[in-house]
Amino acid sequence: MNSVKGALRFFVPRVEHADDGREVWPSRLSFILASMGLAVGIGNLLRYPSIVYRNYGVQWFIPYFMALFLVGIPLLLLEISLGQAYRGGAVVAFNRVSHRMRGLGLSVVFVGYIIATYYVVILAWAMAFFRHSFTSPLPWTGGLKEIESFFFDTVVRNRVTETADGFSYDYGGIIGETIGWSMFLWFLVYLCIFKGVGLTGRIVYVSMLFPLAMLLVITIRGVTLENAWRGIRLYIATWDGSKLGNGQIWKDAVGQIFFSIGAGFGSFVAYASYNKKYANAVQDSLIIALSNSLYEIVAGFAAFGVIGFLNIPRDQNLTTFSIAFITYPQALAELPGSNVWSVLFFMTVILLGIDSAFGLLEGGITVIVDTDWGKRPSRWITVGIATTSAALLSIMYTTEFGFYLLDAVDTWFNNIALILAMWVQCAGVTSLYRYKDVVSQTGWLAFAVANGSYVMSMVLLVVVGHTVSSWAGVIVFVAVLVIGTVVSALVAQQPPISGPFAKVAFVDKLWWLSCYSSEQLRQDLNGIVAKGKNWNIPVIWAPMLRWLTAPVLMVILSFSYEGFNSKLRRDPLHIFAFAFAHVVSVLLVVGFVLPRVFDVFISEGHRGEHELQYASEPRQVVADEDDKLGGSGTEEQG
Repeated sequence: MNSVKGALRFFVPRVEHADDGREVWPSRLSFILASMGLAVGIGNLLRYPSIVYRNYGVQWFIPYFMALFLVGIPLLLLEISLGQAYRGGAVVAFNRVSHRMRGLGLSVVFVGYIIATYYVVILAWAMAFFRHSFTSPLPWTGGLKEIESFFFDTVVRNRVTETADGFSYDYGGIIGETIGWSMFLWFLVYLCIFKGVGLTGRIVYVSMLFPLAMLLVITIRGVTLENAWRGIRLYIATWDGSKLGNGQIWKDAVGQIFFSIGAGFGSFVAYASYNKKYANAVQDSLIIALSNSLYEIVAGFAAFGVIGFLNIPRDQNLTTFSIAFITYPQALAELPGSNVWSVLFFMTVILLGIDSAFGLLEGGITVIVDTDWGKRPSRWITVGIATTSAALLSIMYTTEFGFYLLDAVDTWFNNIALILAMWVQCAGVTSLYRYKDVVSQTGWLAFAVANGSYVMSMVLLVVVGHTVSSWAGVIVFVAVLVIGTVVSALVAQQPPISGPFAKVAFVDKLWWLSCYSSEQLRQDLNGIVAKGKNWNIPVIWAPMLRWLTAPVLMVILSFSYEGFNSKLRRDPLHIFAFAFAHVVSVLLVVGFVLPRVFDVFISEGHRGEHELQYASEPRQVVADEDDKLGGSGTEEQG
């Protein structure tokens, strides 16, 4: 009996709480593994090779690592720092930055929720392959035609007809096996998170460490296949410098880092809010981001080994779905012990996906349990309602047109809703944080001109870039930004409080208008996450978010709208998904104009936290974190 109780206590441990009463992770390692599980998903194993194959050659790693350090890590650090410092989900955290960013908090968890609904269906397809992996010989044995027939006719069963007037879908019934596996997987998602981070922190030791071990096994097998070097050579031993002059490789690299690292769903904010308050956020962010990239880079060797083994032509278009459900299964079927390899491969895919699925859902659940009304029912009830609603919504992807609906929703939620929310996040936190300080020093007119020109310059960068030329867009971007910034400084009053450039009045005004908000945010966050021997958020982080990451995200967003071409405008599923993705725009606008509409999503004690004490000196950390945010100031990361 005692052994049974001991086992239950291990898997469902007592919930630990910080001094402020908030649940905390069992250990630092459990937080890192859970965050790695959120970041490392099926996209690392399957999407990354398809993107690299399109840009094959070692030159790929130049834009890839630039995107990692200039876009990915700054965004991840922002979310983890906000969640950890402000002890709440996305709505609470962004409300702390500015009450006009409440809509952003809802937007990111909405995106994460919708993506989770179809993400689980992809895992259901993997479950179908997993089940058939126990059949000998494998049902798709025989070659490319056999595996394509198995996937499209047996698993997804989708048909589409293209006519002169558009696309016609067979709006048939529900696919029994797909919905069955989907419901089973949603039940697993529920079991992983219904008891909070105490239970989740135990589960990730299996759900994350097993895929790590299996990656090594799959990679070793992939690189030792016959003719594997023929593919691996394209990955690490081919150079084509001319591709660096093409915008496609840069767009793909930024997109891969952005989608792979998992920022923008509110999930990292939620996970970090359960961290010890004075944990080493900078170090944790680097560990998570670098581990995520290392996983997909290593996975690339396995995929390119398979590509060489199958002798796939260089001009063949590989997608995430084709690599997962066509390329890998075809290669597995030709190996000795094919059933064993197939079981291990699809088990790895499923475990990678489960981590990401419950992580995506946790962002919204944390927002709910942080509210006054969300605290009333037990967590297991709240999680049950969230998973049930998501499971019901996912049914539409299990129909005979579900494959194409999933593709459409995936396209527009990732390419528009997610990118738009992240752009607002970068621009908003660096413009609106403690904006009343800036207004009191420079005046409303100067503040409006500076930030209005900042936003308008990025909008014109996209519009002119697509209607005239890329270089024209860059020129207009720089011109509007410079002129607007100079004009704002000219109309600004002389700041009563001197900044770091007080000896040059004009430059001092520029600093207040262009740098104060982002730099003060960095200083205030460092007052919490850089306690003791913890690493500081570097000085370069704040200007990088404002002047590099935000414009890059706007450029990526522009490519997405360009992709809504005449062909997609004739597709009813893409029209639906395109319109659905713009719900995020409504949430952002309503939250900015009428922030009180979203009071219901913030507990009464947190609603006024954006009203910060005035900074009597530039870059002074003015908030007493222990009083404002809770905690004794003596916690250390476990």
